[in-house]
Amino acid sequence: MIRLGNWNDLDIVRFTDHGAYLDGGDVGEILMPKAYVLDEMRPGDRVSVFVYLDQEERLVATTETPLARVGDFAFLRVTWVNEYGAFLDWGLMKDLFVPFREQKMRMQTGHSYLVHIHIDERTHRIVGSAKLERWLRPATPETYRRGSSVEIIVQQKTPLGLKVIVDNTYSGLVYDNQIFDTPPRTGDRLTGTIINVRPDGKLDVSLQSLGTDRFTDFAGILLEELHNCGGHLPYGDHSPAEEIARRFGVSKKTFKRAVGSLYKEKKSVSRKKASA
Repeated sequence: MIRLGNWNDLDIVRFTDHGAYLDGGDVGEILMPKAYVLDEMRPGDRVSVFVYLDQEERLVATTETPLARVGDFAFLRVTWVNEYGAFLDWGLMKDLFVPFREQKMRMQTGHSYLVHIHIDERTHRIVGSAKLERWLRPATPETYRRGSSVEIIVQQKTPLGLKVIVDNTYSGLVYDNQIFDTPPRTGDRLTGTIINVRPDGKLDVSLQSLGTDRFTDFAGILLEELHNCGGHLPYGDHSPAEEIARRFGVSKKTFKRAVGSLYKEKKSVSRKKASA
């Protein structure tokens, strides 16, 4: 069965002046244009190809790697707009179509938007949608444990913090008090840590690891900073939290715990000002 908008391993059936025809099973032969045919390819060879629809809505195969696949969320740039909708660059010859009904606001050429890629049930075309909530599921307490590492995509800034998409499936939030460095931007892909699964199925996420791992990891970074600065840093227990966050990208609590860890290991001799 062909997975439209995804990678497929298909056998070469024959070659023509147009390229190589691949065995698509029930859907028939699928053309891989000549531009992607290698000299060493032979009938019977199996090739890994991305299958999508060409300008005439025919199945076509390519060895190019797209920026995203069907089922993915992706931050893509609009290349042009017509009377039906917007067309986004997703790394293939044919742009991704986002009809006006799937736009939260009218998309503009040259701007980038976070969209979900899917197959339209009515037209069977690969399309994008900026109405992201429709494609997100609620998490359950069994889905994640506190401290689980996850991959996130930044969706948008809110009054509470950053709304994020977790593991391409769930909705989450990184609270402002968890952001200690330059705030990430829409479309940024980051690693986060689960803090809590809320009753509504949404996830509270931290951009830092939790528990002793966080302090241990930062203690190593702090020790390296001390060595790089000649064994002394002008920060300690009485330094303002804002200065610590600006300099190291961590909370004051994490900083103090790391200093305490180094002090106990006799790698830091003063807790008033970090030094080694």
